[in-house]
Amino acid sequence: MFCYNYYILNLSYIQPKEVVVKKILNDLKSLKLKNFIVIFIAGIINSIGVVMFLAPVNIYDSGLSGTSMLLWELTPDAFTYSLFLLVLNIPFFIYGHKKQGTVFTVYSLFSVIICSLSAYVINYILPVDTVTSSPFAGNDLLLCSLFGGILSGIGSGLTMRFGGASDGLEVTAIIFAKKIGITVGTFIMIYNVILYIAIGIIMRSWTLPLYSIIAYAASVKAVDFIVEGLDKAKAAMIITDKADEISQALSDSYGLGLTHIPGKGFYNDTELTVIYFVVNRFQISRLKDIVMSIDADAFVTITEVTDVYGSSLRDDE
Repeated sequence: MFCYNYYILNLSYIQPKEVVVKKILNDLKSLKLKNFIVIFIAGIINSIGVVMFLAPVNIYDSGLSGTSMLLWELTPDAFTYSLFLLVLNIPFFIYGHKKQGTVFTVYSLFSVIICSLSAYVINYILPVDTVTSSPFAGNDLLLCSLFGGILSGIGSGLTMRFGGASDGLEVTAIIFAKKIGITVGTFIMIYNVILYIAIGIIMRSWTLPLYSIIAYAASVKAVDFIVEGLDKAKAAMIITDKADEISQALSDSYGLGLTHIPGKGFYNDTELTVIYFVVNRFQISRLKDIVMSIDADAFVTITEVTDVYGSSLRDDE
């Protein structure tokens, strides 16, 4: 009993309770007001997409939000979407605290609470009809699925970008996917497929699940746009024995700095240099032309970069 009261199990080792509490308090100091404000707005946007576009025409969101909508449909009026959203999400965020950290958990719980409260306000307090049709798109299933998905995705994407998550399914996937030998993306996809099949069977209609898939696709694209941006940067890695000439030409052309990484060819045992250079997608063609004009044997790979921090501008720019 003494060990239970004094120690907290953290992953694969035991930590004193005081150490864990101190760590949590230190983590709480890194919470930012700006993030709370953005997540507050994101929660309202998310709930508008779900409650004012999807729910009125019985199109379902994905993840635990979609599950909450289904349970709301099947249970008495006293059991609201807002209630199910809290009941389903909060336990997973709390359970996932050890893996995701205090800051992520706080932001995520705040997001779910705002989504739930704003959904309740829209459904039961504001003078808008969300029972028979969408206040904006009427009974047009395509418009409701597209704009509902987009708004839901914008809300989720903003929440992710500022440190949290709006759906506990993501945390659930991180916790359980590896244990059953699949990826996080596969776990989420399997869950949503099961959810939409269940909706089709219960509602005896496959039209609504199909439109729900459209909403889900629109939401995913909106999340990608918010989190990763429309114009992703490109990282070029150039392996060459003419690094100085290529670097000078690229630097003069773009006004940007580069990074040299020493390398060695495996078969010929020759000394090479790896040039690391970040540009946007419109600059790729010119980069290739410059490199090939100096070293036709250079090996070039180009990959997408989600986020770039800091500046690569030359000091003289």
